[in-house]
Amino acid sequence: MCGRYAASRKPEDLTGLFGVTKWEPTETLAPDYNVAPTKDVPVVLDRPVRDSGSPEPVRQLRVLRWGLVPSWAKTPDVGVKMINARAETAAEKPSFRRALAARRCLIPADGYYEWVTGEGERQLEEQGRRKRGRKQPYFVTPADGSVMAMAGLYEFWRDRTLPDDHPRAWWTTCTVITTAAETGELAGYEGRGPRALADIHPRMPLVITPDRWDAWLDPATTDPDVLRGLLAPPPEGLMRAYPVGMAVSNVANNGPELLDELPAPEEETLF
Repeated sequence: MCGRYAASRKPEDLTGLFGVTKWEPTETLAPDYNVAPTKDVPVVLDRPVRDSGSPEPVRQLRVLRWGLVPSWAKTPDVGVKMINARAETAAEKPSFRRALAARRCLIPADGYYEWVTGEGERQLEEQGRRKRGRKQPYFVTPADGSVMAMAGLYEFWRDRTLPDDHPRAWWTTCTVITTAAETGELAGYEGRGPRALADIHPRMPLVITPDRWDAWLDPATTDPDVLRGLLAPPPEGLMRAYPVGMAVSNVANNGPELLDELPAPEEETLF
């Protein structure tokens, strides 16, 4: 799954990387090293510019709320349960199928966090000596230091309790698509720590490689077979994973120090 990630790149860096031609500086977000569900996040999408008079899609950098709210939802509360969409079933799920057909986006990230329960902690939990074992956080990031472009979907929701001209009358929300975690060896694996992403968690965000960005973002891409191909996992071995401090487990903590690599996990031996 993807329940927490880091996004620290400057808007001007993202606009150049993704070929963005429209973004509003007033929507600029500060670097966030502990992005949690329901936060506002930067997103890249192709869509006609409102009131421009042109139907042609334009590459935009927008700020959306993480946690997709379907257009038919009665309240926006459902968004907290829809932070992820499974690549294998998104085309059939009522909450995601329309967005998959026409409203796809890329969610830039430095990487994402995932938590692993240590062997000693699991034993204490099984013995009833702990209700829940402590978990060691890992940060998963591209081995070459590049931006991770997570596949996403976005949707519009109208709050019927508010007048048309109210700034919160319309919500634009998004979700991160996930896929089965890689079983191949992580980049830089040296025989210690997790060997593969699947050793950390059975799911991972679906990463879209640069050669697929244009097709993924293009609203004209509607052929089911093409979409299935775009939902295929990227090549294995592009990611590395390393342990980080327990501070990231508290959403109130935020800063570049959360990405500092530990020489070893804070918990007992995990693997």
